[in-house]
Amino acid sequence: MFKNIELLKFTSERSIYLPVMRSLHHPAAGAITLEGVLHALSDPARLQIVRNLDESCPRTCGEAGCPSLPRSTLSHHFRILREAGLVRSERDGVSMRNTLRRDELDKRFPGLLTAVLSQDCGGEAD
Repeated sequence: MFKNIELLKFTSERSIYLPVMRSLHHPAAGAITLEGVLHALSDPARLQIVRNLDESCPRTCGEAGCPSLPRSTLSHHFRILREAGLVRSERDGVSMRNTLRRDELDKRFPGLLTAVLSQDCGGEAD
């Protein structure tokens, strides 16, 4: 039930419970797969997020995302992008700063991101 709570014992009589921040998974550049990248970019909202990050980095989820999407949906999209290796997310206080891993992706798949991002998306994602 409380899997993100950690017990710290100072003495045998006193204990304190603190929330544990989970570390974020970022695949190594060599572990990024073409299938994973294309899957992550297949959703219009995620493609728009990557376009926004390509314009300027770093950005918070709210700044880089689609304003019409709920925060929980944005978090889900950023997790998919992060686990595919497209985005690096770092905690900055209570927010997350996201950067596009453009250099690493261009070395792994030369020209792929440029080709995908240059395509007309046919309108804004919802």
